[in-house]
Amino acid sequence: MGVKTFLRKGDEVIVLSGKDKGKRGKIQRVLRSKGTVIVEGVNLVKKHARPTKNNPQGGVIDKAMPLPAAKLMLVCGGCGKPSRIRRERAADGSLTRVCKECGHNN
Repeated sequence: MGVKTFLRKGDEVIVLSGKDKGKRGKIQRVLRSKGTVIVEGVNLVKKHARPTKNNPQGGVIDKAMPLPAAKLMLVCGGCGKPSRIRRERAADGSLTRVCKECGHNN
């Protein structure tokens, strides 16, 4: 069973703590089983890659590593600030994410 998170692929988030504190980026992948998220351009490490068909040169590449979902906060599309979100049920029964600050649907 995975960890419950309200973050989705494509969301813009901000890092709350660690070496990349304050950086913003889009979510590339959500790993629910581990409760972690891979964010574009955040938590980069140097990875030594051997030459392959896709990368014939090989060498050292930058790779984004997972971050705990608890260290990220969703950036609201309406007000542009990091904010907490709540879920509201629409009339048709579907759930929508709503910013607690400005009320914008995310």
